Amino acid sequence: MTKILAINGSYRDNGITDQGVEALVNALELAGADVDLILLREHPIEFCLNCRECTQMPGDSPGICVHNDEMKDLIKKIEQADAYIFASPTNFGSVTAIFKRFMERLVVYAYWPWDKNYPELRKRNVQKKKAVLVSSCAAPGIIGRLMFGIRKQLKITAQTVGADTVGTLFTGLIANTPKQTLPANVQKKIQILAAKLL
Repeated sequence: MTKILAINGSYRDNGITDQGVEALVNALELAGADVDLILLREHPIEFCLNCRECTQMPGDSPGICVHNDEMKDLIKKIEQADAYIFASPTNFGSVTAIFKRFMERLVVYAYWPWDKNYPELRKRNVQKKKAVLVSSCAAPGIIGRLMFGIRKQLKITAQTVGADTVGTLFTGLIANTPKQTLPANVQKKIQILAAKLL
């Protein structure tokens, strides 16, 4: 059974990003996948200290962070998963602050000893897993994808943990009403993305 880890950086219960992730999770579970959904708003993690303690030891396994918080369990789940969903709505042209905090803590996936000028990703030489990216924004979808950096940030997250992005669900024009619902035409794309992830 395929184990999929979904990490959602949305702040709001049942917003468009939540709805997109939940629809994708439902499609994957109907196809027989085992999906673990993590809402970052329910998993407080500390800020990265930029101490680089976790980056000093070589190898494919993630380094050990000096913080002893919930990120430790998230790293374990990342390591055990076969594929991923990374999700965040667009806030000020970027991922949310809680997703960015999560991203920064992924430095454990870098080997960066003090005598090197730049880090190497620990998972660069391992067999790649798959990832689907989910986001939403107030602008029309195509404009949001082109003008904002969120897709790139989500893609970097996938690359860091050793995954190739196989598809993106990006829903635009989500700020027209206070209780927006996922557009009906998105369901077809969700089925396609679920199949790609499996």
